[in-house]
Amino acid sequence: MTCTAAERFAEGFAAIGRDNLSKLTDLYHDDLVFTDPLHEIHGLAAMHAYCANLYANVSETRFDFQHCQQLNETDAVLRWTMTFRHPRLGGGKPISLDGCSFLTFRGDKVCRHRDYFDAGALLYEHLPVLGAIIGWLKGRLA
Repeated sequence: MTCTAAERFAEGFAAIGRDNLSKLTDLYHDDLVFTDPLHEIHGLAAMHAYCANLYANVSETRFDFQHCQQLNETDAVLRWTMTFRHPRLGGGKPISLDGCSFLTFRGDKVCRHRDYFDAGALLYEHLPVLGAIIGWLKGRLA
């Protein structure tokens, strides 16, 4: 069975943690552009610094990829769930977030990575005071 670039990326990314960030170089091109609802990062070195900061502030992070689809030779879509624990969010309990990634490959490495997810579900809903307000507002809107 042939493994697509999207599947190889998902497998490699799911294996990354605070102790093996050097593996980012196996996945990303030097001139990477990474974008999500909260950040835009240019370059592999900046991505490494971003991930180092991310993993330093969480006690656990896991990515589960539910679907990987190679659209053509250079583009792919991944659907995933990230589960993480942060001591100051959600009382330190696990938080799960669904999202999707659009990837563009140059050769066998990603040069463009764009994530889509609900930033409120990631962060704001789990802050002590703001989370209660957002929960109340969601209830009123429902």
